[in-house]
Amino acid sequence: MTSQAATKTEVKLLLDSDAARPGDTVIAALQMRMPAKWHTYWRNSGDSGGPTEIKWQLPDGITAGAIQWPVPEKFVVAGLTTYVYHDTVLLMTPLTIGKTVPPGTVQISGKASWLECTAEMCLKGRGDVQASLVIGSEAKKAASAPLIAEGQKKLPDISDNRGAQVSWEKEDPEQRNLLIEWNLANRGAEPDFFPFESKGYEILTGTEKLKSDAGKARLRKGVKKQEGDWPAQVAGLLVEKTRSGTKAFQVQMPIGKAGATASSSVAPAVGSMGAQGTDGPTSLWSALGLAFLGGLILNIMPCVLPVISLKILGFVQQSQQSPGEVRRLGLVYVAGVLVSFAAIAVIAIAVGKTATWGSQFQDPRFVIVMTVLMTLVALNLFGLFEVALPGGAMGAASDLTAKHGASGAFFNGFLATALATSCTAPIMTVALGFALATPKPPSVILAIFLMMGLGLAVPYLILSWNPKLLRFLPKPGAWMEKFKMAMGFPMLATALWLLSLTSSHFGSRGPLWVGLFLVVLAFGAWVWGEFVQRSSQRRGLALAIALLMIGLGYGWCLERELSWRNPQFAGQPGNVARHDPVGIDWQPWSLSAVEKARAEGHPVLVDFTADWCLTCQANKRSSLEIASVRSKLKETNTVALIGDFTREDPAIAAELKRFNRAGVPLVVVYPKDPAREPLVLPSILTPSIVLGALDQAAK
Repeated sequence: MTSQAATKTEVKLLLDSDAARPGDTVIAALQMRMPAKWHTYWRNSGDSGGPTEIKWQLPDGITAGAIQWPVPEKFVVAGLTTYVYHDTVLLMTPLTIGKTVPPGTVQISGKASWLECTAEMCLKGRGDVQASLVIGSEAKKAASAPLIAEGQKKLPDISDNRGAQVSWEKEDPEQRNLLIEWNLANRGAEPDFFPFESKGYEILTGTEKLKSDAGKARLRKGVKKQEGDWPAQVAGLLVEKTRSGTKAFQVQMPIGKAGATASSSVAPAVGSMGAQGTDGPTSLWSALGLAFLGGLILNIMPCVLPVISLKILGFVQQSQQSPGEVRRLGLVYVAGVLVSFAAIAVIAIAVGKTATWGSQFQDPRFVIVMTVLMTLVALNLFGLFEVALPGGAMGAASDLTAKHGASGAFFNGFLATALATSCTAPIMTVALGFALATPKPPSVILAIFLMMGLGLAVPYLILSWNPKLLRFLPKPGAWMEKFKMAMGFPMLATALWLLSLTSSHFGSRGPLWVGLFLVVLAFGAWVWGEFVQRSSQRRGLALAIALLMIGLGYGWCLERELSWRNPQFAGQPGNVARHDPVGIDWQPWSLSAVEKARAEGHPVLVDFTADWCLTCQANKRSSLEIASVRSKLKETNTVALIGDFTREDPAIAAELKRFNRAGVPLVVVYPKDPAREPLVLPSILTPSIVLGALDQAAK
């Protein structure tokens, strides 16, 4: 029988025996039935919630043991991880019948209290439960005994500790990590560790899976001390999840000294799909290796291709120079890249939690300066003017002095870095997530960015230090002038792309007024080149006209009409719905929108993107805005949400950090079952990856 009000969960007390003898043990099970989308909590509720409690009211001579808790589900919503039960759960308690309990019928009663929640709300539940038990000379099983026996199969195994070991990764006075290792009962299982409740310290809910030998599980868990000493032992469940179900082993493990288990300095396994919010490099060395590899891959990303054309021209020019000079220019180029990456690292350290890869494109001043710079580079390659100042000789086709060559090489390094930040290479996001998504010392962040810069620059360094490789290039000649002019078109295309980004900050006025200023700038550059550099008459007048034109254009277009230092949408998130009559019906992302859709039984596709992110745009065209994905969204009744990170948005930045990503793109697919963890897709998508994730989320 139950007595309760204003709660969703139905509670009932079941006994596995109708009759028992003195000295017997009877299992009392609190049956909790929750409606769809509601849940209650395990003994350790996690980041929020609270466990169910039972206050027993028992006859003299009958005592209750501790609640036996079935293995819970790990539930993640709004950045909080909890351990919960859905649908129906039996919380079992052994009742010991004392040998002096007299015969007769007794009432087993209790007051149950619990917290029941959905993704949006929580209610405090209370219920009085009771059942009758006959004490006599014979034992008799109750009709509910098979149901309780089935419930006992969901309890963790307490007879096998799987050879589990745990040790401190390092014994730090403020923050520590535990390394947990055991022999898997099922080699294909997904391992996790669910800690029991604790006093004086907290084992964090996030789990980092480490590379391990075949048949073993290795995990990292953070520990936060609240009072007293660090724990000497930990208790909880070794969890192994497979397609056929979940198996858990209850353990209590003494904590060994740092280094007692196998070393954690290993690289992570990088999969194509999965809940990767806590996955990442396990050590600084693996993060540095991934950063180098990511920088190397950046060389073949579309954002860097315009600069590669300049490097080809530079190598042709260098092929006739002395080996020592070629090597020097290679080192100068590397220096330009490394200095630029160091500057980005310093900015990331200063900005802290809001730092993301490519976030400088969220600043309209950076976008306009880069647009102007790329336009000038294109005009220089077209031959409208020659740069005689330090840093501008990278486009000259002949008669380069050593000074100009070095400054040009350095400028090339800067330009390659600036453009590279609009792309995200595979692997690179893992290293950047290690550096930016969790607090790291400034030296670690700087080291990772420098290693990424070294990866970007090393192919050119290798060519510079192997002059024999340059012999395969054609000899300098008149063709270089035409080639130089041809390379101006990729630069001009880059300038036009940057020009299009101004609309995100200034609306439709952005491309118009910045474009008009570029026209005036081009005219001034032509006057400079034609009448100042290549003429001997009235050069002063021509110089004055050029400077006057550029100054008036700047004052009128950028300052007066555009007010470029005070953009129209400054401080306003750019996350708005995007409707395309023939495309996906994107709705703006928010945590509440995700929770609402899942609460209504919909899978959710979230695309965190930005207009300046070329990888994002490539994913959109190749794997998202395509007919097969649109059909699959309709078939699975999936809600599509877009997180537009073109302009700064702290909520999106926080979500990127939560998934251990240092920037966009990030595509996440949430299963319709709120109890299941989201699927984090790779940085570079294919249609099969997206379609597979949508199918998996709809199950």
